[in-house]
Amino acid sequence: QVQLVESGGGLVQPGGSLRLSCAASGSSFSLYLMGWYRQAPGKQRELVARITIGGSSYYADSVKGRFTISRDNAKDTVYLEMNNLKPEDTAVYYCAALRGGASPTWGQGTQVTVSS
Repeated sequence: QVQLVESGGGLVQPGGSLRLSCAASGSSFSLYLMGWYRQAPGKQRELVARITIGGSSYYADSVKGRFTISRDNAKDTVYLEMNNLKPEDTAVYYCAALRGGASPTWGQGTQVTVSS
């Protein structure tokens, strides 16, 4: 079973940037599809981006062109580079690991607040 720890959240002004990291341990990271999700207050958790074992990526329309997901299998880490941040990006961001038909494994989340 993989364990996930997110870091890199914080307070940033509109138009600013942040890079989130998700460090994995306990299992074969390279065999997992990895995703970043977010949940704003009063809203459902939503997929932001995901990256396959082979490195192919998918983005939600709301973040296309602004966010970039990447993975470093040598460091067992997945990243989310977030640029041109908007107030509507404010949420708790969660990392998830998916493999086969099993339920996803979640990290504890990291808060991102975009405000002037």
